[in-house]
Amino acid sequence: MASLRNAFKSNKAHRERHQPEDRAHLGFLEKKKDYRERAKDFNDKKKALKGLHKRALNKNPDEFYFHMVRSRMEDGEHVEAPKEEECTPEQLKLMQTQDLKYISHKRLVESKKIDKLQSQLHLIDAEKSNNHVFFVDTKEEAKNLDVAERLQTHPSLLSRKSNRPKLEDLKKMDLGKMLTDETAENVAEERMKSYRQLEKRIAREKQLMVAQQKMELKKMLRGKSDTKPVRIAPGTKTTAPIYKWAQERKR
Repeated sequence: MASLRNAFKSNKAHRERHQPEDRAHLGFLEKKKDYRERAKDFNDKKKALKGLHKRALNKNPDEFYFHMVRSRMEDGEHVEAPKEEECTPEQLKLMQTQDLKYISHKRLVESKKIDKLQSQLHLIDAEKSNNHVFFVDTKEEAKNLDVAERLQTHPSLLSRKSNRPKLEDLKKMDLGKMLTDETAENVAEERMKSYRQLEKRIAREKQLMVAQQKMELKKMLRGKSDTKPVRIAPGTKTTAPIYKWAQERKR
C-alpha cells in the first residue's frame, strides 16, 4: 500500500499562485519558467553582442569580398543586386512543362520547316550590303555611264534584285501574259509574308535550341561524378551556361 500511496504523491499537481486581485493592475505575475526564458534570451543577446564586438576589434581594414559590390543597402537592410535572368518566359515555360524529348522533336520539326522555306525563297530579295561595281577606262565614261544600257535591260527594272530580264528576252516574251502591277504587288506581299514567317521560325528554333541545351546540361549535372564541374561562363537568355569537367579515364 505504501508504494501505491507514493505513486499518487508523485502525480500531484503543484500549482503556483496567481496574481492577487489587489495587484492585478501590475499585469501578469512572472513564474519561474518565464524568468528562465527571459534570462536565457538576455544571455544569448549579451553573448551575440560580445561576439560582434570581438569581430569588430579584429576586423581587417583591407578585407574585400565580392558580396560587398553585389549588394546594396535599402532602409538599413542588405539587398541583393538584381541578376540578369538566365531564361526568357518562353524558355522557362517549356522547361517546366515539357521534357527533353518533346523539345528536341519540336526543334527538329522547326528545322525542317525552315529548310523548306529557305529552299523556296532563296533569300534573293533580302536586304544586302553588296554593291555592283562597274569598271571603266576613263572618268568621262564613268560620268556618262548608263546602267540600264550596261546591264542590257529596261530602266524600269533596275530597282529589282531578281527577275530582271534583258531586252532581248523581253522582246521574246508575250507581254499580254505578263503580270499586272496589282498582281505583282500581291506576289511581293506574299513573298514578304513568307520572309516574316521564316524570321519567326528561325527565332523559335533558336529558343528551342537554347532550352534543349540547358535541359541537357542540367541532366549532366545531376549525374554521378567524382569531381564537381567548374562553371566557366554563366547562362544567358540566348546561351546556355558553360561547364568544364575534369578529364576521366574511361575503362
